[in-house]
Amino acid sequence: MRNTIQRFGAAMFVPVLLFPAAGILLGLTVVLLNPHLFPFATEGSTYVKILGILQKASMVLFQNMPMLFALGLPIALAKKASGRAVLAAFISYLTFNYFIGGIIDVWSEQLGINYQIGQAGLIQICGVLTLDTSIVGSILTASFTVWLHNRFYDLRLPEWANVFTGTPIIVILSFPLMLILAILTVIVWPPIQSGIQSLQVIILNSGAIGVWLFTFLERILIPTGLHHFVYGPIYFGPIVTDGGTVNYWISHISEFADSTKSLTELFPQGGFMLIGMGKVFGCTGISMAIYSTAKPENKKMVFGLLIGATITAVLTGITEPIEFTFLFIAPMLFLAHALLAATMATIMFMFGVSGNFYLGVIDFIFQNWLPLGANHWVTYVIQIVIGLTFTIIYYFVFKFLILRFNLMTPGRADTNIKLFTKADYKNSKHNSTTSTQTDEEEKQNDEIRQKAIAFLEGLGGKDNISHLTNCATRLRVQINNPELVYDVEYFQSNGAINIVNKGKSIQIIVGLTVPLVREEINALIK
Repeated sequence: MRNTIQRFGAAMFVPVLLFPAAGILLGLTVVLLNPHLFPFATEGSTYVKILGILQKASMVLFQNMPMLFALGLPIALAKKASGRAVLAAFISYLTFNYFIGGIIDVWSEQLGINYQIGQAGLIQICGVLTLDTSIVGSILTASFTVWLHNRFYDLRLPEWANVFTGTPIIVILSFPLMLILAILTVIVWPPIQSGIQSLQVIILNSGAIGVWLFTFLERILIPTGLHHFVYGPIYFGPIVTDGGTVNYWISHISEFADSTKSLTELFPQGGFMLIGMGKVFGCTGISMAIYSTAKPENKKMVFGLLIGATITAVLTGITEPIEFTFLFIAPMLFLAHALLAATMATIMFMFGVSGNFYLGVIDFIFQNWLPLGANHWVTYVIQIVIGLTFTIIYYFVFKFLILRFNLMTPGRADTNIKLFTKADYKNSKHNSTTSTQTDEEEKQNDEIRQKAIAFLEGLGGKDNISHLTNCATRLRVQINNPELVYDVEYFQSNGAINIVNKGKSIQIIVGLTVPLVREEINALIK
């Protein structure tokens, strides 16, 4: 069950990783439309009209998040022919919503639903008015469809029925399943919507305590891969606001930019989106502490290990490369990290900080500081001061714990701690096949290729792998025989940051190049 949930968490990253780029584009249009920064951005001008078109286009991902998840999940969950699984999931999601729309249209009075455009709880999807199940409906339909796809895609049919082999049989089988799911949804979902409204009140009224608990759980669950299920329903689902807090912030960012009210008054839900504070300010302090406690002869290598991982965490909010350098060596430090991150987010919220701060500095700038800076710059100055103060706190707390308990963080032991080792694995040196490829590109490709070859052998070869996927920074592998898997040192000497070994479930922490490594391994397997 844990492996299944972890695979789900990895699959959630497929659509989620699209949001930062879309958010930057939207934030940029909001900045360019701010009359305080650009006096010529007057209502009715050609400039405003053109930027308005760009702003509407930049909303495409945020206004179609359910569809995005319906199409994105099969990419990671399908064990074969993922492109065809996406097509089947798309058809199933539409079928599901058309069934719901038809049922409500016929029995709206009996169900007590006012079936009209604009009514709360209803939404139009691809031309049909249906219940607003947000990403819950898309995840359910995609999951059932992928389950059918994985089981029956290769089903052998009689020769006269071969035309239905593959995707057609999946669509046929999903049709009655979507009908059953639609009937259950029509019965169950309206009461859930009412319950969600009550839950919203409870969460919003929990104030700073709720912010602390939420942030602590989001951090402490990272090693299990279950943290996606803490923030996912809030950020991209209807738990706190309709459509999720990310969508709500994006949709109202212009309104917030023009207001002089406190950000916590305008958007109290934003307290649950301050988890990026620990990523930006916390990881910086952690890196400083690890570097300062390393042995003098190892500091150069530790610096090389930490600089890329820290920049990744600060700019993008992806913290696994830095957190997994100490997580398994010293779990005590990770607990301290979760406690400090939760405390920092809570204090910032109490001082009026709110907004879309769940990733890194890039989103801080384009979705918060630039568009809202004219009227809320004082709040952001307070945020930075508190953040830098906690960077110092992080540094001294981590340094004290490392020295007090003699924790073997990178650079304190005598082992090789390079992040990327130039292992001459089987003298695997490949030359470029194109004359336009640069030396730097060839060097990077060669590193990826060496890692893939080494990881494949370390996992026991292609016959020992039953399933291979990845999340933002980790390869997630299901294997047949755990005894064939090499030890941790082997993987680290070939470029892995660390590994998580749970018997037949292996996670190799690689970093942001993990999609390239996975594709190379897939090519080697084929």
